[in-house]
Amino acid sequence: MKFWISSILYIFLCTTQAQEIYFPSDTLWESRSPETFDLNLDAAIDFAKKNEYSGARDLEQAILKGFEREPFHKIMGPVKRRGGPAGMILKNGYKIAEWGDVQRVDMTFSVTKSFLSTTALIAIQKNIIHNLNDTVSGYVWDGTFDGPHNSKITWKHLLQQNSDWSGELWDSHDWADRPSANGNIDSWRSRKLNEPGTFFKYNDVRVNVLAYSLLQVFRKPLPAVLKENIMDPIGASHSWRWFGYDNSWTTIDGYKMQSVSGGGHSGGGMFINTEDMARFGLLFLSNGVWNDQKLLEKDLIKEALIPSTSNTNYGYMWWLNAKGDRHMDGLDHDLFYAAGFGGNFIIIDQKQKLVIVTRWLEPSKLEDFLNLIYKNQ
Repeated sequence: MKFWISSILYIFLCTTQAQEIYFPSDTLWESRSPETFDLNLDAAIDFAKKNEYSGARDLEQAILKGFEREPFHKIMGPVKRRGGPAGMILKNGYKIAEWGDVQRVDMTFSVTKSFLSTTALIAIQKNIIHNLNDTVSGYVWDGTFDGPHNSKITWKHLLQQNSDWSGELWDSHDWADRPSANGNIDSWRSRKLNEPGTFFKYNDVRVNVLAYSLLQVFRKPLPAVLKENIMDPIGASHSWRWFGYDNSWTTIDGYKMQSVSGGGHSGGGMFINTEDMARFGLLFLSNGVWNDQKLLEKDLIKEALIPSTSNTNYGYMWWLNAKGDRHMDGLDHDLFYAAGFGGNFIIIDQKQKLVIVTRWLEPSKLEDFLNLIYKNQ
């Protein structure tokens, strides 16, 4: 009798735990009042609406202005005029707030990097990449990783943005992307290379090298990989698109394929609506499980959120609220987020079971916005 009761109790507890997070269907997303969870979000939503990103809504103008000091910078991929502030807040998976047009498809810039790193996790899960500590030259042998420096670069180095890969890809030079404030073209070209893994540098050319390398090992376009393994299973809409550049095409197995970009710094990247961003965030809130389907291994997500030795606020293309230069005081140090130009964010708090998506928020106002959400917790 005791064994029978214990078994029933165990099944009940497992079922209860599985139901802690609600997962929306393809067509229905249940809402709850913030007050249900003792939250008042009025001030935070009002703040997001009043603190719109100060750059132009014509994103071609905003991009060219934002990166005007980079030599040879130009628009090479699609660009789309943006909408106004928009966002969603989920608690336990339920929608507890939304503002703006959450179904409008907009560029999301470097938030794309977190989608890109997810395809790398899929490659590990499928044993397409055996170990992230493997050198990429063992998989990509077309010259991209030739030489005494580049040959030492691992998949982990690319994911943590500390590879210091040196070269040219799609007519873009690594040294021309966000060059140091001091110096000139000659000094940037001839700079001393850092040992892979020792120096963090946010650099879209090197991120695009990762995308190109993953395309080589999957042997099919990364948007198709993401759609099949993540976006379709989580019920994302059919409106999102992931672009590369006009010239970022290669031939694999006789088929012409586009290598996508990891952001919109030169155009391209992920074009997506707010609801689909929230679904993606909810998948990471639940450690890779959607309903009863395991899409990503929990241990891989945990690994992706380990601070790198070269930047304690960065994992595998996720920003971390650990102690460091980007730590936000008053917010939990385990909070992590995807961030993109123009104030695009997916913030995930696994302890409080919150997913917060905000778009076109003045980037310097993120911490103030989050503090308004958490002040009543």
